[in-house]
Amino acid sequence: MQLLANVAIDGLAYGMVLFIIAVGLTVTLGLMRFVNLAHGAFAMIGGYAAALLTREAQWSFWLALPAALVITAALGALLEALVLRHLYRRSELEQVLFTIGLAFFLIALTNALAGPQVQLIVLPPAIAQSVDLGFRTLPAQRLLVIVAGLLVAAGAAWTVARTRFGVWLRAAVDHPDTAATLGIPIRTVQCMSFAAGAALAALGGVLGAELMPLEPYYALKYLVLVLVVVAVGGMGSLAGSLLAAVALGIVETASKYLASDWGSLFFFIAMALLLAWRPNGLLKR
Repeated sequence: MQLLANVAIDGLAYGMVLFIIAVGLTVTLGLMRFVNLAHGAFAMIGGYAAALLTREAQWSFWLALPAALVITAALGALLEALVLRHLYRRSELEQVLFTIGLAFFLIALTNALAGPQVQLIVLPPAIAQSVDLGFRTLPAQRLLVIVAGLLVAAGAAWTVARTRFGVWLRAAVDHPDTAATLGIPIRTVQCMSFAAGAALAALGGVLGAELMPLEPYYALKYLVLVLVVVAVGGMGSLAGSLLAAVALGIVETASKYLASDWGSLFFFIAMALLLAWRPNGLLKR
């Protein structure tokens, strides 16, 4: 029973990290129809920014976290405005080739500037300490990740479904010409959506640094996992991505507890079975 509880709590924390990072890709890939394989690099950049600010500049974690999100969002908006917007109407192959090349460039730049070593984020005592759950002690950071994941899920769903910006986003994707005729600022919506996706990826990179260590190949090492979450959850389905992230996170954690020698084999077996059962995603109609 204790083993099941450990798997559940650790799997939930790991799944929430994957979800927070995957939310931005769910928006850009599922709603904006843009294949961005450099998405993992934004999570890496956010994590590196927080690590450097807390370690080198001696900033408080609670100041470094929003600063890292703003830096990453600004970089995402700049890339979208200058380069990526020209790829929206190009083929998926061209989008894949450019963004994967961008990911490799950012990996090389990160390695050249910060070195190959793992980056550590200096946490405040409230997060660095352990919390006694009765059956085990758990780093408070993992509880923060779980709470943040739930808040991100609720906030993203509310924004897309209930706000004017969400209506603009869906209109800009489905009928861009009509939306522009009605006065919807298409370019502003696209740029803000991309920047928000980059910021959410950065949030996952910062909060999940304990479970997914920050190093130069982070952008590619975890990209496959995030893509799997989006595919299994269903393109553009936020609730599906949350369900897929938690389910796959628990499977991955259980495999590490029970069959560590097999690596992530069970994660990809679960992916294959879920996609065979629901080819369009768990909650995609």
